[in-house]
Amino acid sequence: MSKTILVTGTSTGFGKLITKTLAGEGHTVIATMRGVDGKNAAVAKELAAIPNVEVVELDVTSDASVNNAINKVLARHGQIDVLVNNAAVTGFGLLEAYSLDQVRNMFEVNFYGVLRTYQAVLPSMRKHKSGLIINITSGASGHTLPFMVPYLASKFGVESITEGMQDELSDYGIENVSIQPGVYPTEMNNGSKAGVHADKPAITAEYGDAAANKMNALGAGLFGKMAEFNMDPQTIADGILALVNMKKGTRPLRYPLDAIAQGTDVEFIEARADIKKKWVAKYS
Repeated sequence: MSKTILVTGTSTGFGKLITKTLAGEGHTVIATMRGVDGKNAAVAKELAAIPNVEVVELDVTSDASVNNAINKVLARHGQIDVLVNNAAVTGFGLLEAYSLDQVRNMFEVNFYGVLRTYQAVLPSMRKHKSGLIINITSGASGHTLPFMVPYLASKFGVESITEGMQDELSDYGIENVSIQPGVYPTEMNNGSKAGVHADKPAITAEYGDAAANKMNALGAGLFGKMAEFNMDPQTIADGILALVNMKKGTRPLRYPLDAIAQGTDVEFIEARADIKKKWVAKYS
């Protein structure tokens, strides 16, 4: 059955692939992005030419923009069946070398952007007692790594939203899933898309070559594995399609799609679920 699916951050990377993949399967895709008449005009025109795709201006950092976009879609289509929270920025650097404003910039997109879309679509989904919200987090969002602390903190926050809302929305038939990708060769990771990086170079300089060498080694390791395993971003788009097509009530809370460590990811997810079950049983 064809669904109306709103996807954020569709100008590049996963979002663009998700749009094309879902539309190709007959779903109505609302491809949202910033600057549809400005910096992203070319890609907006490209996507709008695809059958079943409607391009809508949406800036996840703006309350007004999110609400205007969602209201426009609801007025036109009556319902949003699926929301895919894909829009995000990455960033690298020493935590001490991040200004608080730069960390806030990271969270405005990655964390508050998700909260904005939730609050905009939930009244309609609750009214229809139906809906699916898919949040793209990170393969490392259950722990952290050096030199990526603000980014992974924002993604772990989205994991918390997904899990908590799954319980809060259970009476309304609304499902929540987090897709946990690894490091895929998209614009976010190849340097062509601007990130939110540490912005206090004087602090970075005080840490010296030792910290720089560690950061470079981590980056080389992550991106080396990406090449070694020939990781294809289409995997994420196909994973979204699989979740959309799953029977209601059978979708997992977390859906790891990391070719490098998928087996251990599943073990970790199951362990988290067991710990939560024991904790809730003890205190409820």
